[in-house]
Amino acid sequence: MAQIEIIMPKMGESIMEATVLSWLKKVGERIEADEYLLEVATDKIDTEVPSSHSGIVKQYLVQEGDIAVIGKPICIIETDGEASSEPVSETIEKEIEEIQSLTGINLDPTNQAITETVPSDTTNRFYSPLVMSIANEEGISAQELSQIAGTGSEGRVTKHDILAYLQNRKNPVNTAPKAAPTPVVEAVKTAPITFSGQDEIVQMDRMRRMIADRMVDSKRIAPHVTSFVETDMTTVSLWREGIKNSFKKEYGENITYTPLLIEAVVKAIKDFPKINASVDGDKIIYRKNINIGMAVALPNGNLIVPVIHNADSYNLIGLTKKVNDITQRARENKLRPADLEGGTYTISNIGTFGNIMGTPIIMQPQVAIIAFGAIQKKPSVIETPQGDLIGIRQKMFISHSYDHRVVDGSLGGQFVKRVSDYLEGFDLKRNLI
Repeated sequence: MAQIEIIMPKMGESIMEATVLSWLKKVGERIEADEYLLEVATDKIDTEVPSSHSGIVKQYLVQEGDIAVIGKPICIIETDGEASSEPVSETIEKEIEEIQSLTGINLDPTNQAITETVPSDTTNRFYSPLVMSIANEEGISAQELSQIAGTGSEGRVTKHDILAYLQNRKNPVNTAPKAAPTPVVEAVKTAPITFSGQDEIVQMDRMRRMIADRMVDSKRIAPHVTSFVETDMTTVSLWREGIKNSFKKEYGENITYTPLLIEAVVKAIKDFPKINASVDGDKIIYRKNINIGMAVALPNGNLIVPVIHNADSYNLIGLTKKVNDITQRARENKLRPADLEGGTYTISNIGTFGNIMGTPIIMQPQVAIIAFGAIQKKPSVIETPQGDLIGIRQKMFISHSYDHRVVDGSLGGQFVKRVSDYLEGFDLKRNLI
C-alpha cells in the first residue's frame, strides 16, 4: 500500500487558487481515477475536480470553505501501487514570474509564507498565500492589509488588488489634503436605507457579486462608446426558415440565428483585426486567435460567457453544434474552466429576450462587445431599377460598444457596419457544405 498526495490541478488562465465548496468523497471511501473528488469555486466558475489516482481517501488537507492553492496537495489517498509525486502546476511558476517582473519582489514558491493562509490579526478576513507573500515582502502590516479593498470572491484581496495598492502607495495620484465633503454630499452618503414590511431582502449569491464587481470595474476602466446600425435580416431569415427542418433532420441540431451572427462577426474581425484585442496597462495586445465569447442567460437570472475558441476554424454546421453544446452545458452548470477563458471578442444576442437594442458592457480586458436585437417586420424603402418601393422587411438593430482608449469611432463604426454588410449580403441559395 502507498499513500499519494492529490495535487490541486491547474484550473485555467491566471487562476492561482480556488475555494473548496464541498468534498464529494468522505474519508474512508474509495475513489477511482477521473471520478469527481471535490467541488471548488474560482472567480470564474464553480466546477468539480476529478481525482488523478484510484484509492481510498485517507485525509483532507484542505477543509470546506478553505482556499486550495493550484499545484499544492489537497488530500491524501491510499493506493495499491507505489507512491509517486505529481509535478507542481506551471501556473504557479508563471504567476510568480509575472509578479516578480511587475514589482521586483523575489517570491520563493517553497517559502512558508506562500504555503499558509493567514488571517488578519484584527478581522476574520483571509488572504491567499500569494497575497500574504507579497505583503510580507513589502512590509505591509496586518492592519494595513485589512484596509485594502478586495474585488475577489467574498471581497477577498486578489493579486491585482494588492499590486494596485502598492503602485498607488509608491506613486500617489494626489498628495494634497482633500477638501471636506459638502453637507449635501455627506447627507447622501450617510442616508440610511429604509424598508417597508412589503420589501424582500435577498443576499446576492457568489456569481451575482462577481458579475457586479466585473461590470463596475469595466465601466470604471474603459470609456465606453456605442455605435448602432439597422440591418436588413430578410434574406437570412428566409434562408434559415427554409433549411431549419432539413438541418434538424440531417444533423440532429436546431439552427438558431446565433451561429449565423457569430459567422458574420468572425468575417468582420478578419477584415478589422485590430478589434480583436485586449489592453494590459499601456500596452495593446492584438490577438491572433479569434475566440468568441457568447453571453448565456442562466435559469437563475445570472449571466455566464462561455467561449468558442478558434471560431474561424468552424463551418456553419460546426458553429451550430458548438453554440448548442456550450449553451446547454452552461444552463446545466456543466461548463469546464477552459470553456470560460481566452475570449478575445464577445457577442450578446439580446433579441432572444425581445429587446430591440442595448448598450452592452465590455468584458475586460477585451476592447469591444456587440449586441444583436430582436428581428422585427417593418415597412421599408426598397431600391429597385424601376424606382423606390415600400415593402415589408425584417430588420434588426446591432449595437457595438467599444473601449475608446484604443478603439476610435472610425474603427468601431466600420466594424459594426461590416458585420451588417455580411448579414445583408447573405446568399439565399447558399449550401451548408
